[in-house]
Amino acid sequence: MREKSASLLLVVCLLACAPLFGQSNYGTISGMVKDPQGLPVAGAEVQLTASSTGTVRRVVTNQEGLFEALALLPDEYALKTEASGFAIATQSVRLEVGQKLAVEINLAVGEVKEGVNVTAVSEVLRTTDASVGEVVEPQSVRELPLNGRMLIDLVLTVPGTHVGFGAQTGSTNPLYWRPGQRSALVIGGSRSNANYFLLDGATNTDPTFNTQNLSPSPDAVKEFQVETSSYTADMGGAGGGQINIVTHSGSTQFHGTLYEFLRNGAMDASTFESMGNNHLVQNNFGASAGGPLIRKNTFFFVNYEG
Repeated sequence: MREKSASLLLVVCLLACAPLFGQSNYGTISGMVKDPQGLPVAGAEVQLTASSTGTVRRVVTNQEGLFEALALLPDEYALKTEASGFAIATQSVRLEVGQKLAVEINLAVGEVKEGVNVTAVSEVLRTTDASVGEVVEPQSVRELPLNGRMLIDLVLTVPGTHVGFGAQTGSTNPLYWRPGQRSALVIGGSRSNANYFLLDGATNTDPTFNTQNLSPSPDAVKEFQVETSSYTADMGGAGGGQINIVTHSGSTQFHGTLYEFLRNGAMDASTFESMGNNHLVQNNFGASAGGPLIRKNTFFFVNYEG
C-alpha cells in the first residue's frame, strides 16, 4: 500500500510588527564605534539595512561608544555609521541564525558628505559566547543532494555528528506513529533521543520520541544552526544537539520554484541475487513562492510538498 504524505508550510513575515525578543532564531549585532585615536564616539547613529527586505534598524551609541541591535533575522546587512565631525563609514556583514555578532567601527575625521567604505570581513571566531557548532548556510541547503528530501540529513555535514538508531529512525519501533520523520542523529556523543529541535524559534520536538515534529521541505528552509556543546542560556532543553531551523520569509522581489524529484527501481541496475526484485517508486513534488505584499513592507512565503 502506497503511503502519501503532504506538508503545507505557510510562513508570513509581518515586518511591521514589533520584534519578539524571546525567539532564539534571531541574531544580534553589537559593537563599538571609535575615532582615529581609538576613543569611543558617543551619539553616533548606526543604521542597519537588510539586503533581502530593505528593512532598516537604527541604533545610537552610548557614552562608551557601544551599540546593540537585537532581534535581527539572519541576512546580509549593510551598516552605515554617522557622527558629527566624522566621515560616514559603511560596511557589510552577514548575520547567521542565532548569531551574536560583534563588530568594531573606526571613523575617520572629515566632512559629513565624505564617506569611508570598509571591506573587511567580520571575524569568524565567536567572541561573545563559548558555544560550539556550525551553521548550514543557504547555499548548502539549496545545492547539496538529499536522498529522500529529508532536510535533517544535512546535519551530518557538521563535525561530530553521525547516524544513530532506535525509535528516532521512524521504522524500528512498532508504536511509532509518524513514519518517515526520522531524526536518528548522534551529536557530540549524545543519544539520538537527546536532541532538541526548533523551527523559527518555536519548539519542534515531539515529546514522546524526542524526534522532529515537522520536517520542513528544503525549499522552505533558509538555513539552520547546529550547536553541539556549551550552549548559551537561550538554548537548551535537552543534553544533545540543538538544531535551530529558520524558514524563508519573503523578500522585496518575487521568487518561486516548481519541482519534482523521482526515484524509480525501473531505472536502477539489478544484481543477480535480486532477480529483478528492486521495486521502488518515490515522488517528491511541490512548489514555493515568495515576495512582497503591501508596498514592500509586508512579505509572504508559501511552500507545498507532496
